[in-house]
Amino acid sequence: MFVDENIAFMRQWFDDVWNRGDFQIVRDRMAHHAIGQGQNEQQQPLTGPEEFIAFATRIRAAFPDIKLVVEDIFGVDDRVAIRWSARMTHLGDTLGMPATSMPVETNGITIVQITDGKITAGWDCWDQAGLMKQLASPGVSVAGATGS
Repeated sequence: MFVDENIAFMRQWFDDVWNRGDFQIVRDRMAHHAIGQGQNEQQQPLTGPEEFIAFATRIRAAFPDIKLVVEDIFGVDDRVAIRWSARMTHLGDTLGMPATSMPVETNGITIVQITDGKITAGWDCWDQAGLMKQLASPGVSVAGATGS
């Protein structure tokens, strides 16, 4: 039964965090020692709820109209895997480049480990390079731009 509960929790997480910008679920359901891998291009891990919230805040500030869709989700034991897609418009300057007002799409896969009802680890693989390529236009440099 806990696998089904973990799947339902992650569906809610993606909707609350990405589509609604409500980070309370992060504070409530992410362990303070949780480690997240793959959120930014430097491959530096994020530790705990506040670092994850800072990352999510920058993404949502750049793309305030983000609409993330959970395409597939399944779980086994203490892990849940989510394949997702997102459509959004680049309206904010928080990626290290000026807003382009360009609509973009990206997709990725997230795997999380949930222990005692809290996320304790997460691994993301998403198309950061493809996202930045979509934002590139004449006169706009994406060198050093960050998805974190």
